Amino acid sequence: MINYLDLGIAFIIALVSSLVLTYPVKKLAYKIGALDLPNSRKIHKKVTPRLGGLAIFFGTFLGALYLQPHHEYLFEIVIGAVIIVITGALDDKFTLRPVAKLTGQLIATSFLISGGLIIERITLPLIGQVELGFLSVLVTVIWVVGITNAINLIDGLDGLANGVSTIALISLFVMAISDMQILAAYFCIVLIGANLGFLYHNFYPAKIYMGDTGSNFLGYMIAVISILGLFKNIALFSFIIPIIVLAVPIFDTLFAILRRSINKQNIMKPDNKHIHYQLLSAGYSHRKSVLILYGISAVFGTLAIIFSNASISTNLFIVIILLILLHLLAEMAGLVLGGKRPVLSLFGKVFKRKIKEQRQQ
Repeated sequence: MINYLDLGIAFIIALVSSLVLTYPVKKLAYKIGALDLPNSRKIHKKVTPRLGGLAIFFGTFLGALYLQPHHEYLFEIVIGAVIIVITGALDDKFTLRPVAKLTGQLIATSFLISGGLIIERITLPLIGQVELGFLSVLVTVIWVVGITNAINLIDGLDGLANGVSTIALISLFVMAISDMQILAAYFCIVLIGANLGFLYHNFYPAKIYMGDTGSNFLGYMIAVISILGLFKNIALFSFIIPIIVLAVPIFDTLFAILRRSINKQNIMKPDNKHIHYQLLSAGYSHRKSVLILYGISAVFGTLAIIFSNASISTNLFIVIILLILLHLLAEMAGLVLGGKRPVLSLFGKVFKRKIKEQRQQ
């Protein structure tokens, strides 16, 4: 049984710990030179400390320590998380080559696989359960490494990765509670608390960044939670639900790969064409761009929760909404009609007209 009082206490412990620990972490980042320097691609104009993910990690750890979870995969999950955090911290300090970061992620994933935490099957509409067999290891690696990097890639504006991952975790928490996935629920609540504690320092204008330490840790943990709570579920749409929850970082990553492939660019080379940068170039402020993506993430998360419990007819209606939202994301990413934004422009005109009418009244 899940003790909700314990969940609340663990949430507060994680939140307060992350909030307080960010101060010494910031001092440490300055002391060792783990700093994010401004350049032509980045938005910020002043030197900002990284390593903030350490505060999220230790806040999560202290919250989980209070809950004292027990699970057959717990040891492997924790070891993988430690490896991910160490890899991220080294990158925040030394700016590792992509192959070095990937190696750390693969080592962390290998512990999950060796412990038996793998995606053994997926459930698809009209088909039912599909046993992955020998492909299960490959699918698990792609999922964990893919989500880890997706959260990392969306970490381009103050508070963006923090907020988007928190919204995803809230959705996962609701589904874990409804399905009595205790370890998944425990992880979600302490991660939400730690994230919110750090968000105080990270929201625009950010005083510290989570860096790869934080984004990789959050991506890794979200991937693990989704395997524990969703891929292990035999519900009809279990394979689709985690993709809906993480739609913003997943499709931003896929759009980036597609965009760079079309432009014959190195898909591993960073650029300033991600969705959040496109919102800035469209004239939205830093804060509004982040809040827009928070809102879109919240819609996806809500749809995922409904999707997990609704009838097939309701789910078909939700699929239509999802396709519209994905089209809007594609327009934001500049992948429609050579960068044109017909639907977004239409929405903008309608919105401005309504504001004008309200002012006239």
